[in-house]
Amino acid sequence: MSNRFNVNGVMVSGEHFINGERVPSPNTFETRSPMDWDILLANVARGDKSTAKLAVDAATEAFPAWAALSPDQRSVYLHRLADLIEEYKEDIANVECSDMAMLFESLRLRLVPRGATNFRNYADLATEHEERVWHSKGTLNRVIRMPAGPAVIITPWNAPFMLSTWKCAPALAAGNTVILKPAEWSPLSASLLADLIAKANFPKGVFNVVQGLGSEVGNALVNDPRVKRISFTGSVPTSRIIGKAAAENIVPFTAELGGKSCLLVFADADIEAAAKKAAGQFDDSGQVCMAGTRLIVEESVKAEFLAHFHRFTDQHVMGDSRDTKTTISAMIHPIHIARVESFVQRARANGDTVVRGGKRFIEGKLWYEPTLIEPKNNDSEVVQSEIFGPVLTFQTFATEDEGVALANSTIFGLSGIVYTGNKERAERVGRQIRGGTVWVNTFLVRDLTAPFGGIGHSGLGREGGHYALEFHSDLKMLQILEGSVE
Repeated sequence: MSNRFNVNGVMVSGEHFINGERVPSPNTFETRSPMDWDILLANVARGDKSTAKLAVDAATEAFPAWAALSPDQRSVYLHRLADLIEEYKEDIANVECSDMAMLFESLRLRLVPRGATNFRNYADLATEHEERVWHSKGTLNRVIRMPAGPAVIITPWNAPFMLSTWKCAPALAAGNTVILKPAEWSPLSASLLADLIAKANFPKGVFNVVQGLGSEVGNALVNDPRVKRISFTGSVPTSRIIGKAAAENIVPFTAELGGKSCLLVFADADIEAAAKKAAGQFDDSGQVCMAGTRLIVEESVKAEFLAHFHRFTDQHVMGDSRDTKTTISAMIHPIHIARVESFVQRARANGDTVVRGGKRFIEGKLWYEPTLIEPKNNDSEVVQSEIFGPVLTFQTFATEDEGVALANSTIFGLSGIVYTGNKERAERVGRQIRGGTVWVNTFLVRDLTAPFGGIGHSGLGREGGHYALEFHSDLKMLQILEGSVE
């Protein structure tokens, strides 16, 4: 059987990429298109313990030479890779659109180019780093940032290409070698990234891709004592398993986990703008970790807000992700849409009110209607649990303190959105919201040098800018007695 598959006109390998070569596995798993589940996109190699060992062997062997390069030397490879991502952005967008059903135009214009930007930014940040040097107590002091070693990167099924580049770029720029394990529901764009790594002539073993199930090959990777860093984006239960493995081997570990973010709207805000942004939380079928899924609106503007919200939501178009008119894509997998359906079913049984939506757009297909639920109370499951679908909740408040309390009333803390027209309130409430990122009167505006991560069950550690480079490095303090050397 051929190991390369035609995916929307692009040839994609279904095999692992280890030590610069394609490596098969005796077992495979299927990946299908969410837009038409009858379409088999590829049979993908299903890695196991032996595959994980091969990948860590390769990354371990390649590490000393890659780490010995200067940041300027490594940046040449990263910039070359960024050029190739831009050159092949149409192919990457086509494959990811088929594999994950994210909107093609969003991928082509925004997310795939962001992948190139990630590599460029980290290449430049690494070269611009200046060691801290100072004199103290008769010694010359210097803080040195050293590459840590092989890094395991585990990425989720949503926006997989962009998130793979977001995590792999700082690891490579810092001088680490990488083993990337993509999610089994959307693995194909990671295979394309491996092809571009080969085109960019990276040294063998510096970048490796291992495909398969988390419980099999993923578990073997994170438990290998030769791995020196683990970066994970995914679910809370999986993070606990990885965290235990990292703790066993005393390995630094970052986790970007779920969200249940607020969209907190005060009466002094631009209510129409806030409602439009709220309706925009249905983008990508709500499969966005940072989405403001809990609409919390001041009681006095409830009717006005909902009128605008319904009008903007009515403008959404569910359809083929390759169609530029489509604004809401199919959901990733039959298992996932069934999970979303179960949340809505339990909400109805609980006495929560389904204001709109609450069912599949077409029976048997993977599109789910934009759904709004008014919970019976703040303890309702749909308020407290991450659904990760096109399901929002709607609550009201009377005072600022009550609004902030509702915003901070879950175990999550990835992000928050606040709408207000008052400068003092923007600063005051923005500081009070518990979230790794809080936006006021905007959403998803990202400065890539800023720290990114969550609070509570939304994560551990920070990515972005120098924060990611520091994570992927070991810091060493070098002290030399002044006057003792010439």
